[in-house]
Amino acid sequence: MPNSRPRPRQGPRSGAGAAGRDELVSQSLQSAEHCLGAQDFGTAYAHYLLVLSLAPELKDDVKETFQYTLFRWAEELDALSRTQDLLGCYEQAMELFPDDEVICNSMGEHLFRMGFRDEAAGYFRKAVKLNPDFSDAKENFYRVANWLVERWHFIMLNDTKRNTIYNAAIQKAVCLGSKSVLDIGAGTGILRVSLVVTETVDAGLFGEGIVESLIHAWEHLLLQPKTKGENGNCEKYGKVIPASAVIFGMAVECAEIRRHHRVGIKDVAGICLPTNVKFQSPAYSSVDAEETVEPYTTEKMSRVPGGYLALTECFEIMTVDFNNLQELKSLATKKPDKIGIPVIKEGVLDAIVVWFELQLDDEHSLSTSPSEETCWEQAVYPVHDLADYWIKPGDQVMMEVSCQDCYLRIQSISVFSSDHEMDVGTSFTKSKDLLSLGNEAELCSALANLQTSTPDSAEQICVLESTEIALLNNVPYHEGFKTAMRKVLSSLTPEKLGQAMDTQCQNNEINCGSGQNDSEPFYVLDVSEGFSVLPIIAGALGQVKPYSSVEKDQHRITLDLISEANHFPKETLEFWLKHVEDESAVLQRPKSDKLWSIIILDVIEPSGLIQQEIMEKAAISRCLLQSGGKIFPQYVLMFGLLVESQTLVEESAVQGAERTLGFNIAPFINQFQVPIRVFLDLSSLPCIPLSQPVELLRLDLMTPYLNTSNREVKVRICKSGQVTAIPFWYHMYLDDEIMLDTSSEASHWKQAAVVLDHPFRVEMGDELVLHVQHHKSNVSITVKQ
Repeated sequence: MPNSRPRPRQGPRSGAGAAGRDELVSQSLQSAEHCLGAQDFGTAYAHYLLVLSLAPELKDDVKETFQYTLFRWAEELDALSRTQDLLGCYEQAMELFPDDEVICNSMGEHLFRMGFRDEAAGYFRKAVKLNPDFSDAKENFYRVANWLVERWHFIMLNDTKRNTIYNAAIQKAVCLGSKSVLDIGAGTGILRVSLVVTETVDAGLFGEGIVESLIHAWEHLLLQPKTKGENGNCEKYGKVIPASAVIFGMAVECAEIRRHHRVGIKDVAGICLPTNVKFQSPAYSSVDAEETVEPYTTEKMSRVPGGYLALTECFEIMTVDFNNLQELKSLATKKPDKIGIPVIKEGVLDAIVVWFELQLDDEHSLSTSPSEETCWEQAVYPVHDLADYWIKPGDQVMMEVSCQDCYLRIQSISVFSSDHEMDVGTSFTKSKDLLSLGNEAELCSALANLQTSTPDSAEQICVLESTEIALLNNVPYHEGFKTAMRKVLSSLTPEKLGQAMDTQCQNNEINCGSGQNDSEPFYVLDVSEGFSVLPIIAGALGQVKPYSSVEKDQHRITLDLISEANHFPKETLEFWLKHVEDESAVLQRPKSDKLWSIIILDVIEPSGLIQQEIMEKAAISRCLLQSGGKIFPQYVLMFGLLVESQTLVEESAVQGAERTLGFNIAPFINQFQVPIRVFLDLSSLPCIPLSQPVELLRLDLMTPYLNTSNREVKVRICKSGQVTAIPFWYHMYLDDEIMLDTSSEASHWKQAAVVLDHPFRVEMGDELVLHVQHHKSNVSITVKQ
């Protein structure tokens, strides 16, 4: 805390008034300092406000101390949920220091935490404009920009085919007489109109509310539709672009989808996953759920790592006429259609992939098929709850499709096996076809449902994010941690634990021998983000008291069930957040006189970025370790290479006015471009490597003097081309021998890339220098040619 006390400056005024003012300012400064010493930040803040209102010439002198007081008082107000008072303090501070980037950035941070992302973005952007080298503000702006303007906006605006076809359809409608045009999804200013243009469609067609929007438009905004065979001026009739859509689907085998949406293992590093625990991804479709969630995920199937195998032919799921009000109204109330599709290839049934074709008018159409180069991804419905996922030619994949809760839902996916004696004879495609088959079809449907397990009342449903499921399926990750933790604990008790470990751990017992007093276990803290079974793995290694930092009740219940299934007493596993007042206090001693043997930190986000404030957390963790204790990972190496990738360029910024048909959109939306792309799969990213991988950075959590947060790296060009981006990933060393690669096939982490503002040409044999800086979670890489 700054502690210099400025003296009031003598201005041109004189006399008793000026002297009185100076005395009051001096007393207020003394009172402010006294209050700061007593940590009475609210009163100190009030004194500084009085000082600055009476003596604005002291702004520069008290600025640093005023900032400190403001931030500490704001923290208290935030903890007390006094939101209006907090915002009022910042507004006062901004009036006094309108060009202070630190106050501006702090205001944005509070607004972002409160959920006001638009407003936060404005403050972060202003802070960056005030000081372009202010790393905290730049990082904050990049993060909020990713929230406000998702990267698909850039991809969509760069999709020349989409823009051209929509433009042609609109031009045609206008030439035929549609003079008043409303674009739904692009702003306000609504009148009654003859033409509605919309593209409020997501990968599953209905997810952005196109049906509800068009029902409202037909009832309140559009002229009456033109009936079939009717002639006349189009200006007198209402019309929608797109006119209609056809939804298609295909059953696929895809290991990448499987490992992110289905737990495929029964044993995690020796820990048994009990049968009464049922893991589900958020994409599990259930209309009975309390809250409406998107019943599908999305993938660019042409770029999915490892590819996919089509197990059925492409089939039609549904058609919808956007110019038919009654049809739009009936979509939400209509009973689900039953569909049966014949299997054409043997494989594992992992998902139903869905796309659509938009018919803009009778001449122009757009397809979002996996085989098309388009800005859309495909909707993916992962398959759950089958007794056997292996299917073969002769089988039929059964499902129900509907449009409920504003989403296309594909539910009750099951398989009618050809091994059954009954032969349906022909596939059925719609409910009306089922009716024509009579009781035989009903019986077949019932037989198919035998392969769909029904939830047991004793089952614990545990919903995990797709990255958490992929982590649970990551065998090298858990085996690596198990081995590394065993080595640390063995080193702490060399006389007994090492020899007893193997035998005891096979039996999943917790009573392994130890050199310590029997009442003094080793303390292991896991502060991984999200669901983690590492504390249970630690508990199987001996006389260990593991602590988990999971937050969700269903995750705690699930971990308790896994513990019981592995013969752990319930009290063995502690949930640390129950013992601390808030999440920020997780890093503290397990007991007043005890220290941790192992602390597990999450260093890398699933997105491919370094976790925020990880080095600060590591510094605190080092102070909480017993002698010989370790932080996992002990150090991290960051690797990268130079690539040429037009895909990354187009996904990061709008490329001039030509792509947008001459409209100068780029300067406006590109204000929200960010230099780092996240959630990348380097194994399937369209790119040309121009160099070999090089080590860019070292983050050492155990030995901080080995850190290299600011360095220059030489890179030799091995292929001529244009450098557009620098993808990067990490090798996480649990110790000097055990390493986890975040770019491996089994990794639950994605990768990231720095995209250059100005790509440049290189020739084979050139040598470049990369300047690499790490600040908090932000990595900046600049190229010196």
